[in-house]
Amino acid sequence: MPAPAPDFDTLTVGDIVAERTVDLSRDSLVRYAGASGDFNPIHYRDDIATSVGLPGVIAHGMLTMGLAVQPVVDWAGDPGCVEDYQVRFTRPVVVDPTEGATVTISAKVGHVDAEARVARIDLTTTFGGDTVLGKAQVRVRLA
Repeated sequence: MPAPAPDFDTLTVGDIVAERTVDLSRDSLVRYAGASGDFNPIHYRDDIATSVGLPGVIAHGMLTMGLAVQPVVDWAGDPGCVEDYQVRFTRPVVVDPTEGATVTISAKVGHVDAEARVARIDLTTTFGGDTVLGKAQVRVRLA
């Protein structure tokens, strides 16, 4: 059963509305490649990834982007509430063949437009202590 929709009138700039930690493995990348059709070898072959200057196999950008927005979708209670979502990719998420990778997501209210009943949720998405998505913002319309 989905969580009840948040009460727009109680939102305050600075409120943390969602947090999540996601563990990725090389298996996660294979599954995502199959679902998305993105079989670029930088997502599964270390030799190819390093030959193009990457530190190793990296997670798909769209996978990282999707993982980052999901806590906001869960908080809002309806994916249709998301009006806009934009990010800048700032660093890759390197997925170690043994250890995998842990991505941490925090979603905080950045702006509230009372007239439009839209909240801008700012995402902080990190891997290894570094931000991997810059200017990650989600516009959510709430009832």
